[in-house]
Amino acid sequence: MIRGVYRFLPVQLFFLHFRKYQFLLIFWAVLIFTLTGNFASSFGASTLFLVPEYAGTTNFLSMFLLGCAMGVFIMAWHITTFIIHSQRVPFMGATRHAFLKYCINNSLLPGLFLIFYTILSIRFQWRNEQAGIGRIITIQLGFYLGLSIVIFTSFLYFFRVDRDLLKIVLSRITNPAIIREIIPYDSLDYEIDIIRADTYLTGHFKVRKCSELDAYHPRLLRTVLRRHHRNAITAAIFSVLLLIISGWFIEEPLLRLPAGAGFLILFSIIMSITGAVKYLLRSWEVLGWIVIITFISVMVSRQVFDLRSKAYGMNYTEDHQPTYDYEHLKSVFTPARYENDKKLEEQRLDKWKQLQANDTTGKPPVIIISVSGGGSRSAYWTFRCLQYLDSATNGQISKSTVMLTGASGGMIGASYWRELHKQHAEGKLPELYNTHYQENVGKDLLNSIIFSFASVDLVSPFSKVKIDGYSYNKDRGYAMEQELIYNTEGALGKKIRDYHSAEAAATIPAMIVNTTIINDGRKLMIGALPLGYLTQPEYALNDSVHKPAIDAIDFGAFFHSQDPYNLRLATALRMNATFPYILPVVKLPGTPAINVMDAGFRDNFGMEVASRYMFAMRNWLTQNAGKVIYLEIRDTKEHEIFPSSEMKSLGQMLLDPVFVIQQKWEPFQSYYHGYIKDYAPYFLDKKLEVISMQYMPEENEKAAALNFHLTAKEKNGILASIYQSENQYAVKRLVQLLDTLQ
Repeated sequence: MIRGVYRFLPVQLFFLHFRKYQFLLIFWAVLIFTLTGNFASSFGASTLFLVPEYAGTTNFLSMFLLGCAMGVFIMAWHITTFIIHSQRVPFMGATRHAFLKYCINNSLLPGLFLIFYTILSIRFQWRNEQAGIGRIITIQLGFYLGLSIVIFTSFLYFFRVDRDLLKIVLSRITNPAIIREIIPYDSLDYEIDIIRADTYLTGHFKVRKCSELDAYHPRLLRTVLRRHHRNAITAAIFSVLLLIISGWFIEEPLLRLPAGAGFLILFSIIMSITGAVKYLLRSWEVLGWIVIITFISVMVSRQVFDLRSKAYGMNYTEDHQPTYDYEHLKSVFTPARYENDKKLEEQRLDKWKQLQANDTTGKPPVIIISVSGGGSRSAYWTFRCLQYLDSATNGQISKSTVMLTGASGGMIGASYWRELHKQHAEGKLPELYNTHYQENVGKDLLNSIIFSFASVDLVSPFSKVKIDGYSYNKDRGYAMEQELIYNTEGALGKKIRDYHSAEAAATIPAMIVNTTIINDGRKLMIGALPLGYLTQPEYALNDSVHKPAIDAIDFGAFFHSQDPYNLRLATALRMNATFPYILPVVKLPGTPAINVMDAGFRDNFGMEVASRYMFAMRNWLTQNAGKVIYLEIRDTKEHEIFPSSEMKSLGQMLLDPVFVIQQKWEPFQSYYHGYIKDYAPYFLDKKLEVISMQYMPEENEKAAALNFHLTAKEKNGILASIYQSENQYAVKRLVQLLDTLQ
């Protein structure tokens, strides 16, 4: 009995995948670890598969599309392993529809995974989404309907139709005889590790003995299998072409697949390419990969392929690109520019004070806001706090705020809040506190990013978009921006220059969007007004012995010849929230090129810019402000005690020293910022009041994931966090401060 089960072809193929070409198992391992929360759990990767969103909702259609993508992935698995392993089951060539029978016998691993996925999906829908039985059944039907349609169509079209024009053409293109003229085959190309199976499953799922197939000549069997290989390669090429074509329509919201589906399609492409290289190069495969990787590396180094994104709206022509070195920085950010820009800001504050004259009898309160990074979680929390506080203070927050700054996702929520208040002041927005705007901030951004990564980025050098006369490549960064503009109903579709007059007139708060220059760690500050007074510490201005410590760059001043204020606001926000690999590095014009990433690498809370601003404006603030209120909005709890990190395994002992800085980067910054909060009251004549709003999940609840996708439960948890006792105390204290200064 045991021998019969062991010699059953599905069991033999299952074990074969663990003995040969184990690389392909990585894709299944990543999916399993993702679903169980052991991979990318802090980014909420599991929700991309358990609650996929399409057009902003999880429903039958979103699960149907995920099922279709799973069908593509499973077919890619069958195709690739058939190409690699079919020589080990030569008797399959003696059967009619050999590929179909191979897929049936090769379905043990996909079948086990689908059972595992279904259990997790149902449990997640029941526990986390509070879905009813009817809804759970509906979305599961959607998933399996999509899966079935793709698999059935694949068999019907590619392997049950004997001849068509596409197959004839592609069978010639993918014929190994063409490669043989360049790379000679040798005896290593013939597999000798034949599977010993006694029984197999037929197309009607009946068990049949393999001995019935032994009478066929091996050469004939290899010829038949080679024909099936060509059909399999045809299917792989067709799938890749279909995905690339879909990338041309990425700007259509209804054509954007769920993010989980994008991942599955990306895995399918990688797997298909692996199978194609194995099929064409045989025993020369390793050398082939070395040549391919070397070729791509040379093309990238010579900038034939440039994987970096660009800042949409800027001029990238070669003329007058700034030199990025210390001497040029010193010539741009001079003491004279520092003093001039500082005076301009003080004049803006004078205008702001005049606008407050009707609302207060004494010196008005000045609010400076900084927001933390944290993807959609931080954007959602920041907007929630600002709307709640502004409503609780009868609009005093928006009127009293002179400066907004911060990092990453928090700046997305803050910039949307500022734009809504600007439109309301202009009479374009009748209802300011509608919950609809909160919903807009929480809409998905990850689907467009991941789907673009799998489709648009593959043809990025050839897919162009024109913005204000400048031509750029489309990539996942562009897709993210378009989705952000679409989600906010065009509110964030403006240029930096569009805010100059309102900021200069002090009718809206000034805003500084930050990003980190990865060339040398300097901060790049993007704003509609001159920021030269924030580019270096004040002590360095009169230091004639040492080089002034220019640790930040005013975007508008440095790139004055590159049309800097034509930059899209969405691009600035994307540059400020460029998490590694999720979004591409942005290349700015310069010699050498200036590469920028997420602001959180330098300061994830906006404290550096806020404290330097308060110090630079200390004279004006002490003379004209009743109180200086520093409102800090964080998406994590300050000075949180982390769970014990006792090293329990050899892997932890080896990896913890490597990843400790990455994992504890936020507390490192928080501890440093604590010193700044201690010093700041003294240079502001003890007028500083610090109010901190912190996102804290309910006890025994996990924090919302750090990514560009929020589940319904995560959104509810973020909204409810405003009612935590610490946050309610902060709200009351802020209201009291503002009331006493009226």
